[in-house]
Formats: sequence, C-alpha cells, structure tokens
Amino acid sequence: MAAAAVSLASTIVSMQFLSLSRRRTDQFPPEAFTPALVTQEGQRVKALYASGILRHIWKRGDMGGAAIVWEAAAEAEVRDAIASLPIFQAGMLEIVALVPLEPYPGFST
Repeated sequence: MAAAAVSLASTIVSMQFLSLSRRRTDQFPPEAFTPALVTQEGQRVKALYASGILRHIWKRGDMGGAAIVWEAAAEAEVRDAIASLPIFQAGMLEIVALVPLEPYPGFST
C-alpha cells in the first residue's frame, strides 16, 4: 500500500509579526481623527481580522495607537496590510516597530 504523497507546494509557511503604532498627535489635532475616519479604520481592521492576517489587536494604554499581532508569509504582506489602514493612509499613524516573532524555545524543553 503506497503512502499518500504530501505536496510541499501546498504548504504555506506563515510567520507572526508584532507591530506597535502611535497616532501622530504631535502633527494632527484630536479633531483630525474624525468619527468617519475612525469608523473607516474600524471597518478595515475588521476586514483584515476576517481575512486572517490580523490575529490580535490591542489599543495602547499609554497613548493613541495599537499593538497588533499579524500572521503572514512575509513582512511585505504585513506592510501592505498596514498601508491599507485609513489612518495610516492619511499620514496620521506612525509604525514605531514591526518585529518578526519566533516561537519561545523554553516551551520545547
């Protein structure tokens, strides 16, 4: 009996990334973050979550912005997703850090 062949081409390797952003309140007054813009941002975040690239999101407690865990095959995909955010497109969001994550080795021992 022959074993079933597994296609390596169909295996998608994904990585997780952590982004930390901040609203550019030093350049834009609070009223620039209009309810319409914030609503558009929320809708886009929901769409990215539904697509599976955005895995977790937290509002920063120290300032305007977010911490997001992304899952993608490459950093470029994450950067494209960030670039699709309306507040980023308006120039009102700075990405402070975008870090690739690796599994914690302590759990494998």
